[in-house]
Amino acid sequence: MTSAVIHGASAPDWLLVLRRYVLFSAVAHLSWEIGHIPLYTIWLEGTWGEIAFAILHCTGGDILIAMSTMLLSLFLVGDATWPFERVRRVLIVAVAFGVAYTVFSEWLNIVVRAAWAYREIMPVVPILDAGLTPLLQWVIVPTVAYLAALRLPRGALGVRPGA
Repeated sequence: MTSAVIHGASAPDWLLVLRRYVLFSAVAHLSWEIGHIPLYTIWLEGTWGEIAFAILHCTGGDILIAMSTMLLSLFLVGDATWPFERVRRVLIVAVAFGVAYTVFSEWLNIVVRAAWAYREIMPVVPILDAGLTPLLQWVIVPTVAYLAALRLPRGALGVRPGA
């Protein structure tokens, strides 16, 4: 018997939710990368081709990070009842992993590798020494993509059973 039969025909299927999450994440991360690339020096120093490549390259990485953090979260705190239960727990862990990876990646690519650099207009979080927009990206995009994938109205995460 499938989980949709157990939990009712209108309940979301886990594979459908994951597919939606990846699709919504991809679109949102692409939009975010386009929106915040002017905060990096490539905006002033790169060619249009280099800028386009950076946007696509970063979006591809974002999609891989989104999938990895979601699967790791499901592995650690999800169970066979997801996406019917443990909805909030899975999201919180996925966002935490995404933010942690972003802090590491920004440090690695700005300080260690010098692969990219912020412009002076990039707001930087002092204690983390990481750009504000990359950090916000890994809070906002996964949350919005997750809610869209589950097709829940805003605020519904607080009332889900087993969350």
